[in-house]
Amino acid sequence: MNTMRETSGMDAQTLYPGDEASSAAAFHGIVGGSRALRRVIRLVETVATTDTAILIGGETGTGKELIADLIHRLSARQRGPLVKFNCTAIPAGLLESELFGHERGAFTGAIARRIGRFELANKGTLLLDEIGDLPLELQPKLLRVLEEQEFERVGSTQTIRSDVRVIAATNRPLEELVDAGAFRADLYYRLNVFPIDLPPLRARAEDIPLLVRHFVMHHVQKLGRRIDSIPAEVMEKLVRHPWPGNVRELQHVLHRAVILSHGGSLLLPPLEAPGTLAARTATSAERFEDAVRGHILEVLRETNGVVAGPRGAAVRLGLKRTTLLSKMEKLGISPADVAAAPPRFPITQSPRSIAV
Repeated sequence: MNTMRETSGMDAQTLYPGDEASSAAAFHGIVGGSRALRRVIRLVETVATTDTAILIGGETGTGKELIADLIHRLSARQRGPLVKFNCTAIPAGLLESELFGHERGAFTGAIARRIGRFELANKGTLLLDEIGDLPLELQPKLLRVLEEQEFERVGSTQTIRSDVRVIAATNRPLEELVDAGAFRADLYYRLNVFPIDLPPLRARAEDIPLLVRHFVMHHVQKLGRRIDSIPAEVMEKLVRHPWPGNVRELQHVLHRAVILSHGGSLLLPPLEAPGTLAARTATSAERFEDAVRGHILEVLRETNGVVAGPRGAAVRLGLKRTTLLSKMEKLGISPADVAAAPPRFPITQSPRSIAV
């Protein structure tokens, strides 16, 4: 297994496809040999042969979908389908139909029966990517499928059974979403039976030379370019960069580098300043807190400001009364805020219930 030498003593590296391919093959096609990556692979090999629910966590660009692919390939379900579903890619109003299917005439525009992802994944694996963005009103229905392996298509009363192994993935801290009332605690515990947290690229810097050679060869072959070597100073910059976008960012940077390179040596484009990530992270945190505050306010307005009781906001949010009151205090939500505006729903529609 190739390892990274001290960056101060790096030589120009020649691309040898055979070396890179054998390194990748040692880890089921996953490129790298760091301790952090080997730990992930051991967890994958341990759990893949079971039907246990898995929650893959990690920053954007760390390869969560790739790990889900590997789990499926190593499982007893490998001959079955691997169905992937991104919870943020579909409008909220269509998510239930996409997951569970619908009957003809179930709603305006439903001109034919549609098979949902859970039916398509029967005897196989279903990857629910970005699970933290699943709307609250759909979460009890997902919990039922996970526990009972059955569901109904939209517009039907016929119960359908489906034998599916679910893998969920998220780059958001689900524990914080649970505390904020934006994610059900019971669903979180059902998904989090076997968590696998993927390390950011900056925590496995020794894998960067292997990844660089892998991606450069891939783009060279795809673009029909000729690059024979990677200068030592280029490799040193790549290894020392913090990579806020992780492996995905590295891949895109190398794609641009191959396009820009002429004369057989890799030419590196300017890298994004590390400080930009901190600014982005702060902005994202502010937006997340605003979204949580807006969600709690919306539910409080639906319940006319009632917090406790069977029809109160705490029950609808899946929180204890004291937890919700604490959240309201932290987010600065007062009775005046609750009464400030009507529920945010079109006049022609009634508010969607998010109660179980």
